[in-house]
Amino acid sequence: MSAFAEAMRERVRAARAALAAARAAGDSYGAAIAEDELDDALRLALAHGVTTDIVDEDDGQGRS
Repeated sequence: MSAFAEAMRERVRAARAALAAARAAGDSYGAAIAEDELDDALRLALAHGVTTDIVDEDDGQGRS
């Protein structure tokens, strides 16, 4: 696994954790920011062919 791929996976994991924490705290602004970061990280991972194997809690669909 390349260093880039691992860094992208870690960015997705960190964004997912931040989103979960913000939602648990009822922080809608923090959740919106974390969701934007997660979307950006997933978009970049997909653009570079990096799979993340993370399932979206809202729709149950796998997100690359």
